Amino acid sequence: MAETSVLTRAKDAILAQGNLPRHVAVIMDGNGRWARARGFPRILGHQAGRRSVRESVEGCLELGVRYLTLYTFSRENWNRPPSEVAGLMGFLRQTLREEREELRENGVAMRVIGRPEDLPEEVREELNRTVDYLGDNQKLVLSLALSYGGRMEIVDCVRRIAAEAEENGRWPQSIDEDLIRRHLYTNDLPDPDLLIRTSGEMRISNFLLWQLAYAEIWVTDVLWPDFRKEHLFQAIADYQKRDRRFGKVD
Repeated sequence: MAETSVLTRAKDAILAQGNLPRHVAVIMDGNGRWARARGFPRILGHQAGRRSVRESVEGCLELGVRYLTLYTFSRENWNRPPSEVAGLMGFLRQTLREEREELRENGVAMRVIGRPEDLPEEVREELNRTVDYLGDNQKLVLSLALSYGGRMEIVDCVRRIAAEAEENGRWPQSIDEDLIRRHLYTNDLPDPDLLIRTSGEMRISNFLLWQLAYAEIWVTDVLWPDFRKEHLFQAIADYQKRDRRFGKVD
């Protein structure tokens, strides 16, 4: 009861302050360390992080945050042991099946950024079913970055622009920031206002390199499986204190 009261007060204070981030992105780090500290297999760390995802989604819904993007599986993660990768793919598929009904009831839409074509066929099919099932929802757009790499996103963007230039005879001078934005994986999303990183690491790990240009960054030592709604609220409350000038002078 006391914990609920504290969370309610924190939420009310955030809502009263206003100036909420429209888009929150999260680097969910520390699953392996969490498991290792308890003598568990690494996959159990990833599974424990499922509650953290749920609480982050719930917190964004309660505050009215419109977009939440989670760094779910990077292109570099394919280099992990095959057994761990297979476990992660199976866990992703299971989670999609078990969570999509509640996501639908709560008005959450889902999209995927990255190279989902790299994923196993059965995982792609489950993703497509989930995205379609949630397609009419509008309260929160939950984006999963899967087989994602920020540098590869820019490479894919340049390739698409070059292909169009070859077909349409576009002059190099016509390439501007807006054109690049429209060819990124996130072309229909606003840039993140706030980046949250768990586990205390001070890097962005090849995540949304173009889009994070002016994002506020909040880092916590909390490992992802221990991340709760209270930590999300702390990050957003801290964001509300920031003076975002975008290179200008007050």
